[in-house]
Amino acid sequence: MIPRSDSAGSARRVPRVLIVDDSAVARAALSRFISGSGRFDLAAALPDAQRALAFLRTEPVDFILLDLIMPHQSGIEALPELLKAGAGARVLVVSSSAAEGAAVTMRALALGAADTLVKPSIGAFAGRFGETLLARLDLLAAHGVNRPLPRRATIMTPPPFDAIAIGASTGGIHALASLLEQVPATITQPIFVTQHLPPSFSPYYAAQVGVFAKRPSSIAHERRRVVGGEVLIAPGDAHLLATMQPDGHIATRLSQTPSPTGNLPSVDPMLTSLAQTYGPRLLAIVLTGMGRDGLEGARAVRAAGGTIVVQDRESSVVWGMPGAVAEAGLADAVLAPQEIGTMIAARRTGARG
Repeated sequence: MIPRSDSAGSARRVPRVLIVDDSAVARAALSRFISGSGRFDLAAALPDAQRALAFLRTEPVDFILLDLIMPHQSGIEALPELLKAGAGARVLVVSSSAAEGAAVTMRALALGAADTLVKPSIGAFAGRFGETLLARLDLLAAHGVNRPLPRRATIMTPPPFDAIAIGASTGGIHALASLLEQVPATITQPIFVTQHLPPSFSPYYAAQVGVFAKRPSSIAHERRRVVGGEVLIAPGDAHLLATMQPDGHIATRLSQTPSPTGNLPSVDPMLTSLAQTYGPRLLAIVLTGMGRDGLEGARAVRAAGGTIVVQDRESSVVWGMPGAVAEAGLADAVLAPQEIGTMIAARRTGARG
């Protein structure tokens, strides 16, 4: 980011934005929103990914607004290269194709996009679209500011666990993939996941998780017995809970009780319920995401004697959720997703279902 002087004469950092869209009309409209905001600087507006990659080799940016449907190389194909060349720049997909179904949106998020926004049709850029675009960028920028980190910790002799609970939001799809790819099939504990997603995305997400986790993955249902080695994902319209049955087995429960954070599904009730069910043998993980969802659940895990690990700020798209847990002094470790997966893989313990 480049410095800009405010009315008091002090310098502040202004995020730089690169626009990549083959439509001249869209580039002009997006450029107008960015330049006129007073909160962001327009680095460039380019018509294709190759020119964007060439630009990023010499110019740093903080955000990339990326269309998905472009000639020569689609935005989806170019996304991994742009993320690498951007060296920490966050990609906000702005594309009309994001409205065609969950598959392309899920793929973009899984590849590392920070967020997606449906681009209006030509001639419909007026109205509230500009406000929505800038609000999305404001949120990402606000949660990306530098602040003191807690001491980066590593669990040298990790305690055993019977279940893994993972909560995530913005950037969580990519982070979860990086984590679970490190977890071998020999780890047979059930894995509970709450990811902030609309209900229509849940089936696509469950199928995708099954691929990169290399283990059964499904949307959780009411009173379904938990099986070792599977991934159970909260549906988009209910919290994922668990309960001990009279026969000693554990079953999932679903709830739509409002959460204090306003999220549905929410990480807090999942962690609280699993802490009550698994006690000190629960491993709770909070990955990248805006807000503080997961903080109260982490308190319940700590009270029950469980273990809490959060994603580090450097690898997070937004260090809101994991940062809140870390700054409250509740995290046993602050690690990158791959390191969390490696830590899980190193554990030796039996499963309970």
